Amino acid sequence: MFLQYEHITIRTAGPADAAQLSAWWNDGKIMAHAGFPNGTGQTAAGIAADIAKDADETHRRLMIEIDGLPAGEMMYENSGGGTAEIGIKICDASKQDKGFGKIILSMLISSLFHDLGFQKIILDTNTANKRAQHVYERLGFRKVRVRENAWKDQLGQLQSSVDYELVPDDFVSFVK
Repeated sequence: MFLQYEHITIRTAGPADAAQLSAWWNDGKIMAHAGFPNGTGQTAAGIAADIAKDADETHRRLMIEIDGLPAGEMMYENSGGGTAEIGIKICDASKQDKGFGKIILSMLISSLFHDLGFQKIILDTNTANKRAQHVYERLGFRKVRVRENAWKDQLGQLQSSVDYELVPDDFVSFVK
């Protein structure tokens, strides 16, 4: 996948991206919302091996670049039945809270609906991540359920999450 809009690029991750992904995934500040306040402990070699197994029809890890520099990562996974599950992390703190999230998600969602033919997109986020929930709801995602105390982070703290879904008719794109 290769998507471009103005100075933002979303592209398929390759083995050369593994070192950057490892640095982000092992940064507890970046990964705390995903349940890893101490980082994931994954090595660049292990991540490169996982990337080599990705396939467009089932799972794809993507890199986000802003002004030609790595800014974050995304993924989509075919969940079956015309449904794709997505995830996003803008890892460069200097790129957060600048409106990039809704544009980057619009780029991916549009491609998933129009280019790859998915009929529904799902995601979940920690209930504490209000910023992400705001962005998802502006894009047209509908809250399906809240799962209270559904999982424990790596420190053993109970966490809650909210499930969202989006269908093409409800999608509000922020890409012109």
